Amino acid sequence: MLKDHEIASFRAALRAEREALLAEQGSGAGERAIVTLDQQSVGRLSRMDAMQRQAMAQATARRRQARASRIEAALGRIEDGEFGYCQDCGEEIGSRRLELDPTLPTCVSCARG
Repeated sequence: MLKDHEIASFRAALRAEREALLAEQGSGAGERAIVTLDQQSVGRLSRMDAMQRQAMAQATARRRQARASRIEAALGRIEDGEFGYCQDCGEEIGSRRLELDPTLPTCVSCARG
């Protein structure tokens, strides 16, 4: 069973990561914007490069959003008193597993399937 100071530490780490994600979310907004295809101002390779940067920025934004959702879920489990317990079997999640990723909702056994 996790101690109160351990849970407080996980809460602080999750909140800090959430704030970092929110700060990063604003950056790269220009790269996610629609690529204009003005034939006169930009060459074909430049447009392709811009489209590739756009796709990469959009994928990064999706990963950030997914991570933010997992963080919110973990913070919710902390508030509900369910943090550190597997959502599938109810057993405790190993503290080393939570140290690696505090957003994980399942123990190793249930994660294996």
